[in-house]
Amino acid sequence: MTADTFLLYGTRVVEAEPVRLSAGSLSADFVNGNLRTIRHGGTEVLRAIAYIVRDRDWGTYEPNLTDLVIEQGADAFSVSYSASCLAPDGNRLGFRATIKGSADGRLVFDVSALPENDFETNRCGFCILHPIADLAGSPVMVEHTDGSVVATKLPQLIDPWQPFKDIRAISHQVRPGVTAECRMEGDTFEMEDQRNWSDASYKTYVRPLVLPWPYVLPAGQPLSQTINLRIAGEGKAPAAAVASEPVRVELGEAGARLPDVGVIIYPEDVETALANLSTLAALGPQQLLFHYDPTRGHGLDALRAFARLATAYAAETTLECIVACAGDLDAELSGVADLVRRAGLKLSAIAVSPSVDRQSTPPGSAWPECPPLDDVYAAARRAFPYIRLGGGMFSYFTELNRKRVPADQLDFVTHCTCPIVHAADDLSIMQSLEALPFITQSARAIFGAKPYRIGPSTIAMRQNPYGGATKPNPGGQRIAMADSDPRHAGQFAAAWTIGYAARVAAAGLEQLTLSSFTGPFGVLASSGEPVAEGSPRPLFRAIKGLCELAGLAHVAAGTSDETKVLALAGRSASGDTVVWLANLTADDVQVDISAFGRGHLVMTPYEILRID
Repeated sequence: MTADTFLLYGTRVVEAEPVRLSAGSLSADFVNGNLRTIRHGGTEVLRAIAYIVRDRDWGTYEPNLTDLVIEQGADAFSVSYSASCLAPDGNRLGFRATIKGSADGRLVFDVSALPENDFETNRCGFCILHPIADLAGSPVMVEHTDGSVVATKLPQLIDPWQPFKDIRAISHQVRPGVTAECRMEGDTFEMEDQRNWSDASYKTYVRPLVLPWPYVLPAGQPLSQTINLRIAGEGKAPAAAVASEPVRVELGEAGARLPDVGVIIYPEDVETALANLSTLAALGPQQLLFHYDPTRGHGLDALRAFARLATAYAAETTLECIVACAGDLDAELSGVADLVRRAGLKLSAIAVSPSVDRQSTPPGSAWPECPPLDDVYAAARRAFPYIRLGGGMFSYFTELNRKRVPADQLDFVTHCTCPIVHAADDLSIMQSLEALPFITQSARAIFGAKPYRIGPSTIAMRQNPYGGATKPNPGGQRIAMADSDPRHAGQFAAAWTIGYAARVAAAGLEQLTLSSFTGPFGVLASSGEPVAEGSPRPLFRAIKGLCELAGLAHVAAGTSDETKVLALAGRSASGDTVVWLANLTADDVQVDISAFGRGHLVMTPYEILRID
């Protein structure tokens, strides 16, 4: 494998190319035992049909496939394989899968599983993903397990809970004159709005969350499920885009200012930051976000370290403060305020959140004990009366959507996102950018014009609200819920970061944080990377570019294919416009920039490009 691969992904391991299956107008990509990008006449019908086995922390097993047979004919295709999942305790779940597709628009995915031993899992069965592009807010027919059929709509704003339960089948319009029915057999299914987690899909999954988990699949007891997709109708297929046609970039009107850019600083990162002040100054963040967690031993020493950095680098400062809520709130928060004063730390703002709110409360689960948020914020206001107070969730929009904070007591609301909660393949991470406008629109619908911050949001997961801990990733693999991700060190992360900023630019954020300065979430290289330790990662250039755009007027910028290229533009008071482009793909992409008085250019895989 070439060094270029390492520079793109931070690893020399590349994903296996999918196998394209086709039968007439029906097509699907076979990837690691599952189906992705299921299309009819070129229109995406389902984003995925996948047989998923989860561990007790909601991590996903990577099954070992054997006896794989793929047959492709003119009007039909078929796939069969065996697979197994091995639990940490040595117990094993085996299953046999068959997939059949035909030119009449039928697709059947059948799995029969057999636990060799008692097998513990949080979920074992099919997940079906409906895309959000062109489907959000659209009509669907839902058939329930009792036989009733309801005409309804997919949510436009993000539903905090399950929009549909007890599902047997879902039907929707693929295009005028063509409908798709997805029928699910073998268990009870329900749907969740995966945009909560920045997934670009509505997910219909097996086993209602109201039932206990983890649960045990008894040894020797078979488990069978089947998904039947039927696409019918004679509607005209849309004109196919010419693959070689350049992606066109267009600029619109100027709007709200682009946000300040922050970097998250942990106590253990301060000394490295102080040793690299010139590099921090070259990066140019407007905000330093200091993470402070007394439940993990942070105290006066951590605050003194923050104070040294705040003195050495002039920027706005926010303390991201975990509140233990173990006793008197006034005593706890006034104690933090006293330590801040003793440390000599000058703060512009503080954001507070109860420690228990870092763990998610899924549907059907009991909410943990926690003081009313009104009381938490009131105590924080009394302890820090002269600086801005923020609140929300230090986890993800999911938790903020389900536990909506009393924003009238706050100067700003905040949350994070993470693209590898459910899947960690390259395509899913880039597709997660599609969900971000729905997140910001939903947040604005809840909190109105309240000042709004997002981050720190990175590819890797800094905390796991859904299990005991994030997944260690010493091998630098592409795994969900990992505490580090190799792509963060590659050009991939730079493209994702510019794409992220482009997707949220219209929301009028006051602050956006998409990295730390050092460490696994940082802009500087660690040992083992293709550049010297401490050298700028490709992400450095992306964050620096966002820092330079901060405060400029956001100029609406679109492209003719936002699955390939995203654009972010800002305009200065003097009328100068700066545009950043990000290639979201692993291919060269031709781009038409005639809107800037120029011709065409070719963007290389995951390239980011500044145009003045």
